[in-house]
Order: sequence, then structure tokens, then C-alpha cells
Amino acid sequence: MAFNHSGVRVGVDLVSISEVQHSIEVFGDRYTDRLFSAHERASCVGDPRTIAEGLAARFAAKEAAIKVLRPDGAAGLWRSIEVVRAESGACDLRFTGDAATLAANAGIETVAVSLAHERDMAVAVVLATFREDHASTDPLESVR
Repeated sequence: MAFNHSGVRVGVDLVSISEVQHSIEVFGDRYTDRLFSAHERASCVGDPRTIAEGLAARFAAKEAAIKVLRPDGAAGLWRSIEVVRAESGACDLRFTGDAATLAANAGIETVAVSLAHERDMAVAVVLATFREDHASTDPLESVR
């Protein structure tokens, strides 16, 4: 069975955990408060390395989501894209503010996220599907 990719966008991002840990050590709350919601910060607990792993994965998810949303500029979107962690440990994305507006204007119906970290890297993949009336039948339409 062939997969028709019209109406689907995928974003992926890779983040250095040690760079996030260094930013936390140098800038502290100024760094974490600027990029992460209270829920995201509360979801990342433990020793400094464990916290950095969780926040790096969440930052990768935000960057991957920005690639899916395709804004004119990314400034200010980080706090309007939130990784929400369920009690089971599964994560979802929540868009508010400017991110929600971009998603609505693009016709995004569903968004899925997957996070992982290994050694010094964190990765996230975001997949978005669109309403049929927003989906292009020509996969090259957006680059012409």
C-alpha cells in the first residue's frame, strides 16, 4: 500500500543535551522560563543531567513543531508550543497563542510527537495531518 503524503508534514530536530545543561547552569531560570512552560519544567525532575535530558527533548520537539508550522519567523513560538506529559509518560503537543493560530491557518487537524534521548543527543519527531481542503495534491506545490 502506498502512502499518500499530501496533507502531512513532518518535522525533526536533534539537540545536544550537554548544551542545554550548560545553558541551565549559566542562565538558570532565565533560560528555562523563556523556553518552557511550568508543566514542562515540572515534568523534568531529578539530577541536573536528567533534567537537561528532558528539557533537551522538549526543545527538540518545539523546533520540530516549528518546522511543521512553517512560520515566517520562530521568535516567540517556544512558549506557545508545549509538550504535555500524561501520567503514563506519553507525551503530546499543545499549541496556544501564535502556534495555535498558525496551526489553525494551516488546517492542522492532528499532531503527534515522539521524543528520545541517548548519550548526548535528544531527538524529536512531529507529524501533523491537515484537513482535506488544506492538503495539496501536488507535493511540490509549496516549493514552486
